[in-house]
Amino acid sequence: MKKLLYLLLVVITTSEVNAQIIDRPRPSNWSQLVKGAAFKDRFLPMPKGKLSDDSWGGKNILPRYVDNGIEDRQRSYWCADIISGKDDLYHMYVAGWRESAPKGHHEWPKSIIYHAVSKSSFGPFKIKDTIGYGHNVDAFRLKDGRLVLYAIDKNYIANNENGPWVEGKFKFDERDRPIIEGLSNLTFAQREDGSYLMICRGGGSWISKTGISTYNQISNKRAYPDIEGEFEDPVIWKDNIQYNLIVNDWLGRIAYYLRSKDGINWVTEAGEAYIPGISFHEDGYVENWFKYERMRVFQDKHGRAIQANFAVVDIEKDKDLANDNHSSKAIVIPLNPGVLITMINQSFPDPKTKSIKIKIKAEDGFDPQTEIDVNSLRFGSSTAVNFGRGASVTETKKSGKDLILTFNINGLELEKDDFAPKLLGKYRSGKILFGYTRVPWVNYNDAILSARRPIFETTTQQTVAKITIENFGLIASKSSKVQLYATIDGQKKLLAEDYIPAVGKYKSIVKSLKTSQLFEKEKSYDFSVQITEHKNKSTFDFKATPNDILRQLE
Repeated sequence: MKKLLYLLLVVITTSEVNAQIIDRPRPSNWSQLVKGAAFKDRFLPMPKGKLSDDSWGGKNILPRYVDNGIEDRQRSYWCADIISGKDDLYHMYVAGWRESAPKGHHEWPKSIIYHAVSKSSFGPFKIKDTIGYGHNVDAFRLKDGRLVLYAIDKNYIANNENGPWVEGKFKFDERDRPIIEGLSNLTFAQREDGSYLMICRGGGSWISKTGISTYNQISNKRAYPDIEGEFEDPVIWKDNIQYNLIVNDWLGRIAYYLRSKDGINWVTEAGEAYIPGISFHEDGYVENWFKYERMRVFQDKHGRAIQANFAVVDIEKDKDLANDNHSSKAIVIPLNPGVLITMINQSFPDPKTKSIKIKIKAEDGFDPQTEIDVNSLRFGSSTAVNFGRGASVTETKKSGKDLILTFNINGLELEKDDFAPKLLGKYRSGKILFGYTRVPWVNYNDAILSARRPIFETTTQQTVAKITIENFGLIASKSSKVQLYATIDGQKKLLAEDYIPAVGKYKSIVKSLKTSQLFEKEKSYDFSVQITEHKNKSTFDFKATPNDILRQLE
């Protein structure tokens, strides 16, 4: 009750007209979500620390745990990422600037990246050394063990967490596609073969074979939900089940959670990923920071997000001035990691299927046979269980230390392409229990075929389109079809199509398509290249005029 009253007060006091706040309407069905459905429900109480009101900041954040994350009176901090080291220390790479800087918070373009360490992933972190200039840090390891720090317009690479660091730049190939909102605020996730998926600020998907080799743009539309929002600061991570993505609408102060099996095609989950008020103590007291931005995650050995790092500021950024009582810091909040689940059924349920079984794995500190409120569990598609539907448990069985659950097939609401069914319920303690599982009937390592802009050659009788098709997937493709469309006189017209043979992993092929369609000079046309491999489709739309794309041969 104390937490609820405090949050109501926060809403009232911050709902005034404000240059950095706009009220976004939520979808009406979000009010029907059950507890545990939204990502915001995974935030756990902040670990107890040094509670103090003898520090900078407004009344909205005092008292607070001043030893959580990193803060001091000399610097304002922003955008922190944490890596665990072989030295049994946690290494934070965080951008910051002097609190006394003339421009106040707007000194951030001159940020310095600091290397800080702690014996705990929650802090307190203390600065060990300085790496160089940079902002919006994202840290990741290469397959060979080297550490990469991304910052806007640059990177730093070292053999270990302590450096020395070599400054460099990433290379990008937009592959004839418009770059969505520029190449800043990048976020990275390692794929199963050690290659890297990157999401840029605008939500475009890019792939690099090594993590420091050229990043190739694959998508020509953003990954984010198709709704109004000032989106920025995406964070992506891969766990043992799927790719996860959170993006923040900084103006509406709402973040959205998305999932994907390949990092290219995304499903948006209902409910807020995070909102103001997520930094709360065990007694319900809230450290009510004005802004929560630049979320990064710390993962366990299974890839599960077990901790969220945020950049926070206690007041509007424009009002954080030099030598005042306001500032920003990096905070750390633990996350409910979920449980480890495997699917036992080997085939998609058909009309004759009576039940479906999953296994919940025991872990250190977790006994599934004694700690789960079995009657609370629901299993099935996330769209079902998030709204209180789903299949219920009909039988339990011990399997060593693990627990096998049998569910009635009714209520699953699964489609064959649902790549991660969800379990949702409670522990006997009342804490939220959730988990996702892969299913044997879904292929998680598809080819990813992507076309470049065709090169056109024309004569008086025909046009030839030479299309380079590349495979950025984790396996070789199968035989597939490529089709070329153009919008002629307001109608989308199929110009040509043909089959292409298998394309190896990270390989390419050039396919020539011939059409009798001729194009008027100086006239702009909408073109589309569509590649179909079994049920997977890739579409590349672009606009061009004959003078741009046609080389007259006669």
